[in-house]
Amino acid sequence: MSTLKSLASAALFATAMLLSACATHGPATSPATTSVKANAFSGLVPFATDEGMARLGRADAKSDFAALANQFEAQYNGAFCGPTSAAIVLNTLHSRRADLPRDHTRLRKDDVQFMPVGADPIVPRFTQDNVIDRGPKTRAQVLGEPITVGGKQVKDFGYQLRQFDAMLRANALVTTVVVVDDARPEQAIRADLADNLARGGDYVIVNYRREAVGQKGGGHISPLGAYDAASDSFLVLDVNPAAAGWVWMPTATLVKGMRTFDTVENRGYVLVHAP
Repeated sequence: MSTLKSLASAALFATAMLLSACATHGPATSPATTSVKANAFSGLVPFATDEGMARLGRADAKSDFAALANQFEAQYNGAFCGPTSAAIVLNTLHSRRADLPRDHTRLRKDDVQFMPVGADPIVPRFTQDNVIDRGPKTRAQVLGEPITVGGKQVKDFGYQLRQFDAMLRANALVTTVVVVDDARPEQAIRADLADNLARGGDYVIVNYRREAVGQKGGGHISPLGAYDAASDSFLVLDVNPAAAGWVWMPTATLVKGMRTFDTVENRGYVLVHAP
């Protein structure tokens, strides 16, 4: 009986850690229900509403939106909000490059049994899986293999901010990582993010805690798509639509979510510079 209790406790702990890495999964909600809940917490406005669409229409800083939306995909693994965000940005920057990787891990043996010899049906592009392979944190570590943090062995699901930045750099991106500590003023953060979104060819990815912004779940990573000055809000292109969906988030709320502690330091954002 004690063995069963220990196994159950371990499973619960692992699940809790996994949910802290990225967003929780839950049943889909209707836009109306989502809108009511969102407006009840920190002024969040779902993109798929009249107000959400109006903000995009009037926003000046939205140079990144169309390009990112064209390459958008949802995360398929609870710990993969980081790799998904990376794949979206990489495909946005390099969609026409001749040497894009082909991820054959997605191809089943039976898929090619009737194809001509040498044919390759895989579309060349970055995927949630192959971006991990180039980074310093292994797939096993992302999914819970213990690593050493502060001299202790811990399960570190998903990506901390600097781990995520290291993975982007390993995939040949030029980045600036910004930790949102107590000393960084909100106005400087707003300027950083809005200036990036007003230019084409460079991108910004944010790392925040869902609970701090009025959503369910733990730490999360997603790219930004636009900034609306009239409402002082950013469009978060949430890579886990099963948990939250795209949402306009007030600057103060987003900053509050980034100004949260994660294992060794606060969360923050990564500016991806044009090649």
